[in-house]
Amino acid sequence: MQRTEALARISDEPGHTTRLFASPAMRRANKLVGTWMSQAGMSTREDAIGNLRGRYDAAPGSPCGDKLFLLGSHLDTVRNAGRFDGALGVLLAIGCVEALHRSKLRLPFALEVVGFADEEGVRYQTAYLGSKALAGGFDAKDLQRRDGNGLTMADAIRRFGGNPGALRQARLSPRNLLGYFEAHIEQGPVLEKRGVPVGVVSAIAGQSRVSLEFRGTAGHAGTVPMGSRQDALAGAAEFVLAAERCGVIATVGVLEIKGAASNVIPGCVHLTLDARDANDSRRRLAVSRLRREAQAIAKRRGLRVQWTAVQATPAVACDNALSRRLSECVARQGIKVVNLPSGAGHDAAVMASITPVAMLFLRCAGGISHHPAESVQTRDVKLALDVMVDFLHAVGRALDEPQPGADAPHPFPLPIGWGEGGRRPGEGLSHAANAGPERARALPGQRHSAPARRHS
Repeated sequence: MQRTEALARISDEPGHTTRLFASPAMRRANKLVGTWMSQAGMSTREDAIGNLRGRYDAAPGSPCGDKLFLLGSHLDTVRNAGRFDGALGVLLAIGCVEALHRSKLRLPFALEVVGFADEEGVRYQTAYLGSKALAGGFDAKDLQRRDGNGLTMADAIRRFGGNPGALRQARLSPRNLLGYFEAHIEQGPVLEKRGVPVGVVSAIAGQSRVSLEFRGTAGHAGTVPMGSRQDALAGAAEFVLAAERCGVIATVGVLEIKGAASNVIPGCVHLTLDARDANDSRRRLAVSRLRREAQAIAKRRGLRVQWTAVQATPAVACDNALSRRLSECVARQGIKVVNLPSGAGHDAAVMASITPVAMLFLRCAGGISHHPAESVQTRDVKLALDVMVDFLHAVGRALDEPQPGADAPHPFPLPIGWGEGGRRPGEGLSHAANAGPERARALPGQRHSAPARRHS
């Protein structure tokens, strides 16, 4: 828990925790976390987009030594964040490797801990930049996006020490991957209400992000009659209420009046829409209806509306074989196994396009997240660490289990690297947006040495 405190003090904004993609705070965070990785026996590097990656090699002579199992979460934050969202998952992953290293143990496969450079999408209004780079789904057009200060993403990556021209080389080969595991605070109240410290995630809700702009006519607040106004804010407010009634989890998180003044009728309003649901068809239908509603509002009020789809991430089911083994590890701790979906998006949703994924939730006080009041119990963190270490050993044991009906041993009854019914992950299903499987060379990147330091 001391490491979470040290990491929370690394911020782009004084007085609270804010770490944005490719920022000075992320540079300091990578340095600190890289030190902890080194102390845990890992070799460390940053890839072209700034993901921090620590590798713990397989046992010498292992026939599966070229296989890789990933653990991780994100190191960036929202503005005025709590201490645990993302960071706790990275620190727990480091703790797992540290436990193996202390015991002088190596698994039959290599481990890689990833601190993703961007999951929240705060700086450039598009999320999962780090995991998209690893999954081969990064959209090069995003490099031209500009932040609030007008700096392009490409230039920000260069300033950070990355290489926007080498992002394709950061991709991982699905052939070498066994799976991806992420621990995360629940960001909701279910586990706390049920009185259990951890839960096994069954699926991750799909998400749509939209940017809207209502344009009307600015005018004098005292001279334009009410019936003659083209008030952009009134139209935006009507849309906010429509989002509240749309039938899925929907949030208007940004509402900005351009050229705002107390005595001026708002002429231009920018707002965002975030819509989520575990059912992709229901989510897409709700977003489509909201788009038509925005157009109807604009027509009634004499406004113009611009609708820009920023991102769409399909719902993702966690892998049955991995989740079953994770549930067994939870049960071995004497804890009731609770399965629950995630309403929040996670890097696991993108990584599921190239490898099976599993997630473990930790309860958080009041379900509060994206807020300085985020809180977890130390004993829950210790229990989660025990579950994760047991889980990695269970994956190792699974490598020796024969595949039913096969002559040769296979990693999993439903082989890791394949989904239900003999499909590769995502085959015949929706892929995470811009994150389809790629046949990339394994583990390229710019290597750097990481002596003992600490990170966020």
